[in-house]
Amino acid sequence: MATTRTAKTHWEGNLLEGKGSVELASSGVGTYDVSWPSRAEQPGGRTSPEELIAAAHSSCYSMAFSHGLAGKGYTVESVDTQADVTFQPGEGITGIVLNVRASVPGLSEEDFQAAAEDAKKNCPVSQALAGVKDITLNAELV
Repeated sequence: MATTRTAKTHWEGNLLEGKGSVELASSGVGTYDVSWPSRAEQPGGRTSPEELIAAAHSSCYSMAFSHGLAGKGYTVESVDTQADVTFQPGEGITGIVLNVRASVPGLSEEDFQAAAEDAKKNCPVSQALAGVKDITLNAELV
């Protein structure tokens, strides 16, 4: 069954001086302020499209990684994923680094790295972000 999730953004003013808010409408968990400075300079208590992409990518990756390992018979104790999305004004998103630490009893380092790469390749958000020039993965079995 397909699902659709919705976010809504309201923007006022021009790009550099304007401001807006993004609402996570499907879940209703919150509305967050956005602005150009929060995107290209310091966050200043506001979010950015890149931070929202990082949230989507880190959560999707963790789910894909856990699912892939469970399918191979492993019990995942924990997965912690950090996604760092780099935005360069004038160029756009220039790279994404995924840092993952996981505790998976009985999993060899070789199988861990293979599963980490498989999750990177098959995570739906990774696939949606295929236009990003560089998505880097750092995976650590603990």
